[in-house]
Amino acid sequence: MANYPTFVFLLLPLLLHIRYVRSELQLNYYSESCPRAEEIIKEQVATLYHKHGNTAVSWIRNLFHDCMVKSCDASIYLDTANGVESEKESPRNFGMRNFKYIETIKQALEKECPNTVSCADIVALSARDGLLWLGGPRIEMRTGRKDSKESYLAEVEKYLPNHNDSMSFVLSQFQSIGIDTEGTVALLGAHSVGRVHCLNLVHRLYPTVDPTIDLDYAKYLKGRCPSPDPDPEAVLYSRFDRETTMILDNMYYKNLLNNKGLLIVDQELVNDPNTSPFVEKMAADNGYFHEQFARALLILSENNPLTGDQGEIRKVCRYVNSA
Repeated sequence: MANYPTFVFLLLPLLLHIRYVRSELQLNYYSESCPRAEEIIKEQVATLYHKHGNTAVSWIRNLFHDCMVKSCDASIYLDTANGVESEKESPRNFGMRNFKYIETIKQALEKECPNTVSCADIVALSARDGLLWLGGPRIEMRTGRKDSKESYLAEVEKYLPNHNDSMSFVLSQFQSIGIDTEGTVALLGAHSVGRVHCLNLVHRLYPTVDPTIDLDYAKYLKGRCPSPDPDPEAVLYSRFDRETTMILDNMYYKNLLNNKGLLIVDQELVNDPNTSPFVEKMAADNGYFHEQFARALLILSENNPLTGDQGEIRKVCRYVNSA
């Protein structure tokens, strides 16, 4: 037998476990238990989008903030209760919105099929369907996730990259769940839609302007964020993309090449030699960006899901079920 390093044998059971867990997810998981489940989610996402267009952005953000922290298990939706603090309290989740609308979707599903469709699957499928309203690609997502019975507030900063982390750290975090450099660059393209609170921007503007920012763009940002000490509760935001604000497209990468990245992590994509070639390629080809985004989002959506008897089907997404 070849003398393979010991760590290969230690790692093998973990890799086999990950493959097994992901294999328990399947397309059309609810075809017998709740045949209209995916259609109901699609209908609700559409209705909410027409009432509150920013919900489509929230669904994608929520998937990222949930699935990066240990598991795609809807733990981010749990409210603080019984002495356990919610992940929503983490500074890394500052600015997250529209949690209440997951309950709207959940109520519609409970009316059709009580105690059947998990909040974790709603998180995944609402992101899939919201993506289409933003002009993004269609993704076939497997289902069968269960909901966690606990919150992981203490774990959030360990797993969730921050907007001012180094690119090497960001890449390592995504690689730890199976997303390569190309996929990471594509996923950050979600920053082509939505907005950022000035609280996360002012360190690039005050006391001096970050030299990597285009001067005209910096002037615009100062107009949006006139104070170096913004009120976290105030409506002080800047959009990631001023031209195609609610379309998931490659304008994000074109802006980066013109030194108009909003966050440090955005501009670092251009500055880092490992990621800059992919920025250039995605800036030149929107179809390629969509293809890589779909591939990476699918991997993210299947990160270490709870299946079988590992979790539960919450009746209300904000709380674990009563014993």
